Amino acid sequence: MPAPSCTAAALTPLLQADSVTLQYKTRDHLVTATSDVSFDIYPADRFVLLGPSGCGKSTLLKAIAGFIRPVRGTIRLKGQQITRPGPDRMMVFQEFDQLMPWKTVRQNVAFPLRCNGVGTSEADARALDVLGKVNLAKFSDAYPHMLSGGMKQRVAIARAMGMRPDILLMDEPYAALDALTRRKMQQELLELWDDIRFTVVFVTHSIEEAVLIGNRILVLSPHPGQVKAELNAHHFDASHQGGAEFQTLCGRIHHMLFDDGQPAH
Repeated sequence: MPAPSCTAAALTPLLQADSVTLQYKTRDHLVTATSDVSFDIYPADRFVLLGPSGCGKSTLLKAIAGFIRPVRGTIRLKGQQITRPGPDRMMVFQEFDQLMPWKTVRQNVAFPLRCNGVGTSEADARALDVLGKVNLAKFSDAYPHMLSGGMKQRVAIARAMGMRPDILLMDEPYAALDALTRRKMQQELLELWDDIRFTVVFVTHSIEEAVLIGNRILVLSPHPGQVKAELNAHHFDASHQGGAEFQTLCGRIHHMLFDDGQPAH
């Protein structure tokens, strides 16, 4: 498994969420998604937002991306308040069909680079480089309909990583995959992190996935989401999934999410 992140050595958080309350409107009423949520994220963190459905974890991710503005509190990246989307924060969604079907894999990865002023040659070179890192270089000229669901998701990750963002945002990216493909994708993400040491914020409602992926886990309460705990999982080795320590932490989180007698999802 990847070595521990540089969190302890980092003097300044990369991202800071300070007393963030988020709301959104439905057809009938105003919903408070999160209430007074605070956390810091450091360079090279694998930071997991974990909680039951409806606790506001995906809404928090959208706020970090700049799609939603807090009604109270602030979110800052490198000391600057986030007020809009930007290429320094790239999102990978759950849906497989987030690629442009009329473009090849390489063209899909190069597209946001071209949109942000990178020349054709450099965009193609960066696209091929990052496709190599996710083991899809030989599929660079294929079209999305020729790929499996897991491969499409790897292209989406490559497209995001090609922008070299400060933070990669992942909203339950493996939820729709079968168990074997999901486990393979989780391992590939850890291997990619070990190679590049990027900062990722990962949303999930799976306790085991949170402990496997994250080196820091923010556990949120049921709606409206509030911080129940922040847990350190730096020392867990993915190869020891199912071991005593792994299961102990999973059990601890399970009790946090079930202590009101309601299921976690």
